[in-house]
Amino acid sequence: MFDPFRESVDPEKYLIVTYHMSSTISLKKAAYDLAIGQSMGNPNERNSWETDEMFERHSCLVLSTTLEDAKEGFVDIAFAVENTDWDGDGIAHLMCQISGGQADIDHITRSRVIDLKIPQSVRKHFHTPKYGISGLRAFNQQFDKPFMGGIVKPKTGLSPARLLEMVKQMVDGGVDFIKEDEILSNPQFCSLADRVPLISNYIQNCGRAVKYCFSINGDPHVIESRVKFIASEGGNGVHINFWSGLGVYHSIRRLDLPIYLHYQKSGDKAITHHANAFGISWYVMCQLAALAGVDSLHAGMYGGYLSDEETQLNILMKMLQTNNVIPGLSCGMHAGLVNHITEHVGNDYLANTGGAIHGHPRGTTAGCKAMRQAIDHTYGTEYDEAIKKWGLING
Repeated sequence: MFDPFRESVDPEKYLIVTYHMSSTISLKKAAYDLAIGQSMGNPNERNSWETDEMFERHSCLVLSTTLEDAKEGFVDIAFAVENTDWDGDGIAHLMCQISGGQADIDHITRSRVIDLKIPQSVRKHFHTPKYGISGLRAFNQQFDKPFMGGIVKPKTGLSPARLLEMVKQMVDGGVDFIKEDEILSNPQFCSLADRVPLISNYIQNCGRAVKYCFSINGDPHVIESRVKFIASEGGNGVHINFWSGLGVYHSIRRLDLPIYLHYQKSGDKAITHHANAFGISWYVMCQLAALAGVDSLHAGMYGGYLSDEETQLNILMKMLQTNNVIPGLSCGMHAGLVNHITEHVGNDYLANTGGAIHGHPRGTTAGCKAMRQAIDHTYGTEYDEAIKKWGLING
């Protein structure tokens, strides 16, 4: 009889998923039902179409030997690489497999995805960042310091002409990177058709090396055409919130266009919050983003109005940096936090700022200069004014 419980597997033939699971019956039964249900079929019913060879080749395998009496704990389950067309099925189908039908099994009360071990046999089907840490440093020729990012605020309501004036002030203040907020996509009053040529022409001729990421959130049938349009107009970046689909980043990277790709997380807690029994950890979401080849990603924040637990955020940032993905820190970033954060995590992050540049006492250009001075250690009056308003964090 087929036994799905194994001590080890060939790590190139299986993608291994770590779950935190619980069951009203037993953890062993929960793991078995997940393994069979997410590969072969009904956990409780066998049929004549199933063969021993099918079970051996295509079933998920439970990598644990200590599940007999527990009702809750961590379980590693191995998914056969052979079950997926990685070039076509990609991340979307992977998610269907690892976070799918187990939620319909009534005795499984928790099945939270907390880590992935992705073999090279899978990674080879995906793309590394087009730019990432190394590429953006080569682009803007800034080394041994964080990247300075600016966020368009207000989030929506600006006309293309007003948006251009804001962008000019941000560039004059010294940004390396600008992203539109995720709330802006393609409204009639500031359509992509109107703003992309206007902003792209300015960025191309502004005299500084700046990546500008247009927000292009949308359904799959429009995303690729929007990216192609931006590239055709000389644009150099796009910004997409994950609600447009976890597979969309891979689709864009496969186009192989000279486009910087930024992943935005707002809303992720609907999936990633620890209280969600059938959720996916933010760490796993970031693993998938890195697999898809994003250039930067809003990882979290230290000390802002979003302040993540420092140890876990450090682990997450290290994973992203190892994959050449720039961790973006925002949600309360200001000049008085920059040196404190850099002392703790090093230089390879994007200090992304919205309110603290546009809300500077002397406006957007001065707010950008304050951030620039904090990053470059060239402190001036703009920095002093920012510290007076937002404070200085040391240690």
